[in-house]
Parts: sequence; structure tokens; C-alpha cells
Amino acid sequence: MQVVPREGDNALSVSGPRPMEWSTVPYTGPQGPGPNGKQRTSSLESPIMLLTGHQSAVYTMKFNPAGNVIASGSHDREIFLWYVHGECKNFMVLKGHKNAVLDLHWTTDGYQIISASPDKTVRAWDIETGKQIKKMAEHSSFVNSCCPSRRGPPLVVSGSDDGTAKLWDMRQRGAIQTFPDKYQITAVSFSDASDKIFTGGIDNDVKVWDLRKGEVTMKLEGHQDMITGMQLSPDGSYLLTNGMDCKLCIWDMRPYAPQNRCVKVLEGHQHNFEKNLLKCSWSPDGSKVTAGSSDRMVYIWDTTSRRILYKLPGHAGSVNECVFHPTEPIVGSCSSDKQIYLGEI
Repeated sequence: MQVVPREGDNALSVSGPRPMEWSTVPYTGPQGPGPNGKQRTSSLESPIMLLTGHQSAVYTMKFNPAGNVIASGSHDREIFLWYVHGECKNFMVLKGHKNAVLDLHWTTDGYQIISASPDKTVRAWDIETGKQIKKMAEHSSFVNSCCPSRRGPPLVVSGSDDGTAKLWDMRQRGAIQTFPDKYQITAVSFSDASDKIFTGGIDNDVKVWDLRKGEVTMKLEGHQDMITGMQLSPDGSYLLTNGMDCKLCIWDMRPYAPQNRCVKVLEGHQHNFEKNLLKCSWSPDGSKVTAGSSDRMVYIWDTTSRRILYKLPGHAGSVNECVFHPTEPIVGSCSSDKQIYLGEI
């Protein structure tokens, strides 16, 4: 596995139709007005940046905790690391997966990336060196989803088509716990205290597993079709889930929440025959959520009013994941069109 530096690659590809407005005027800070007199709101070089280089559909992307690097995982089996600022150069490629990269996450310290693939493995990568540091290969089918814990020991949960979720301790060999389900698991997440895991799959329900008891302590019913993505809110109180029923559900995960924990349903985005595992995510302050959509649009909702705040064009294929920058008003999106956009909102 070698790390391939991409020095000459310029991520600003300006051929083809220009999405929305485009500028490459040098930009010094968030205060200066943009080229058309609009106030700039972020430190991106341009209000919209296009990142190209993946050879196939891009299924997943995440900003690192510091907000200066993006990791993206693609059907081309590679994980690219990009700088957020300047020309958004691709500066490292992580190679090792034998199949598509369906999901990836940064660990909380920002030093490692965890990735999941249909090659039946979950892998951990060291960002300094670009080397694979751990290969977790106990699933017997596609691994659809992975999630590192936010605090406590370095734990990772993974969910697979083999109908199990597995818990891994990065300091130990092999899975430390296996949670058997009847159905394929397509999305996983940790509770804020890392004492529970959440799983979602093709039976439409979210299951809450107690790690100490090793059993399901709660079922969240509300989706009418397969769950394709989930993320815990920044404050740990709410779980956001995306379903193929074209619904985003927000669940109250606080201990003494009422019986019906589904507190909000957001709609507008689409799922189609491609059946991609479209992800969803929260803004850092929890006031907005975003989700992938098969209609090539990036959707952003206000969580209080449930209104769609933005419906952003530009992609030429299914938008598989959208994410918010940890500190700035920037949204990133990746698509089956092999491209990644960063735009300020």
C-alpha cells in the first residue's frame, strides 16, 4: 500500500457547465466581499469549489475535526485526502480496500480514519503516514457502515449484510462483541456515552443495543422502508435517520423521552432504484440537517421549522452524502458523478 502524492493535480476543474456562481478571485478572509459584491462567509478560496480526481462514484466524505482536510471514499476503492483551503489539492491516497469504500469516519482526535467496504473489512488508517494500521476482517459479507465512539476507549462499531453489528476495540485483535440481527444492517452509530449502539437496516427499524447486556433494549419504529444512514446529534440527544421511504426522522434519545421518540419528520429529498445508502448529517450547532438525494440536489433543512432552507444544484448524479464543516458555514457533498463540491451557505 503506497501513498501517492498528487502534486500536479489541480482540483479546480472549470470545464463543462458551471454550477451556480463560480469565481477564482483571490480571497483573503471571511470579511471581504466576493467578486459580485456579495459578502463572503467562509475561508474557501471561492464560494464554490469543485474537487475532481476519483475514478468512480464517491459514496462518502467527511471533514476532519479541525476542518482543514476532507476524506472521501469511492467505488474506485480509494480514500482521497484533500485540503479544504487554497485549491483543494488532493494530497494523499489511501489504498488497500479490495472493493468500494461505502463509509468512512475520522476518529475524534483526527489522527485516524475508519472505513467500511463490501470487501467484508473495516480498516483503520494512520493519517500522518497514509498507512493502514488495522484490518478488521470478521464479517462474512459486505460491511455497509462503521462508526467510531466519541469518547472513552477507542471503540468502533460496524454493520454488515451478514446481519450482525460488531464492536471492535482498536487496541485488541478481533471483534470484542457481536450483535446478531435477523436482517442486513445498513447503518450504525454510537450513543454519546458510548454505552449503546444504534443499528438500522432493511427491516426499517432502529434498534438500540445495550453494550453491557448485549441485547436490544429499544426499537424505534417509524420508517416504512430501509434505513440508509444515521447520525447522532452533536449534543448526543437526538438521532437522525434517513430512509428509503424518503423521510428523515429525528428521534429523541434522551433517557426519559416520551414513548413515541420520533419528534420530527423532514421530507423533500428522493431515493430511487439505485438503492444507494444515502447518508445524513447534522450541522455543528444542531440547527440544520442535510441528506443525500437521488435527484442530484443537496438538501438542507431547518430542524426547528422543518423547512427546506437550501436545495442546491450542481451534481450530475445521485448525491450520496452531504456534510457540514465543523466551524464554518460550508457544506460538502459527494456524488455518483465522481465529484465533490464545497460551497459556502
